[in-house]
Amino acid sequence: MFGFWKTWKALEARGIMGINRRNADYVLKYNKRSLYPIVDDKIITKERAIAAGIHVPQMYGVISTEKEIDNLDAIIGGRNDFVIKPAQGAGGDGILVVADRFEGRYRTVSGRIISHEEIEHQISSILTGLYSLGGHRDRALIEYRVVPDQIFKSISYEGVPDIRIIVLMGYPVMAMLRLPTRQSGGKANLHQGAIGVGVDLATGLTLRGTWLNNIITKHPDTTNAVDGVQLPNWDGFMKLAAGCYELCGLGYIGVDMVLDQEKGPLILELNARPGLNIQIANDCGLTSRTHAVEARLEELKAAGVTETPAERVTFVQEMFGHIPHVKG
Repeated sequence: MFGFWKTWKALEARGIMGINRRNADYVLKYNKRSLYPIVDDKIITKERAIAAGIHVPQMYGVISTEKEIDNLDAIIGGRNDFVIKPAQGAGGDGILVVADRFEGRYRTVSGRIISHEEIEHQISSILTGLYSLGGHRDRALIEYRVVPDQIFKSISYEGVPDIRIIVLMGYPVMAMLRLPTRQSGGKANLHQGAIGVGVDLATGLTLRGTWLNNIITKHPDTTNAVDGVQLPNWDGFMKLAAGCYELCGLGYIGVDMVLDQEKGPLILELNARPGLNIQIANDCGLTSRTHAVEARLEELKAAGVTETPAERVTFVQEMFGHIPHVKG
């Protein structure tokens, strides 16, 4: 027991944030419970983002009742690819990604051929709350299927890589690229075996990777290096993440985004209780960065000044970037 305590104190000294500190000092302090539905329901998040002019995958339709399943054909229309997901799902469970049609049936992104009836059954399961956060009845969202930018082709296995940025009071404090693997079933979920790769806030260059809590430099399926990759349009991602504070009003969130090969950066969803594995991928603790942002907020409050999302991005890039940020 003493050895564990000594190890934990050493981690705290490095600024590593534990789950108790995250919950007490950040989630409970900065996130009002009344605002949770904005981020816990993907449809509400999407509607708020669209109203604010923030780019998200296009929403084709929503199914709320068993009777509305009859509207599926009209919602899909002549589209060959689309995504069906639970509005209140978590961890990627319940998501169905259709990539193409095949002789009256559908081909999923993993290559499995399914029938129209199987899709209807999946929607029915979503409505019952099988995948929802609290097991309550849910809604099914049908939306645009993101096609990942070609830059990810050599460092990802199927699925869609995404970018998670932790944001405190509108200030991005840490970023991670999540890469699907064969083990994760093509999902960008670390708990299911995806890779987490740290990202330099100033430049968008990937740092090192973590896979199943082990440090890695290459993708286990493609064998290509995951570090030193320049993510395109990085400032765009940072400004999108910073603007999500105004979007939802929650002070401590994880912003999940994707890079579509045609539409550029898009917001997928927001998380009011973002995980802490991002610290492993960045070889850096969150606490020192959150304390720096809180000190900045006190300084601005005393001066009677507030910063725009762009100004907040400039501050964190200069404060936390591993590589000096060069302004263009």
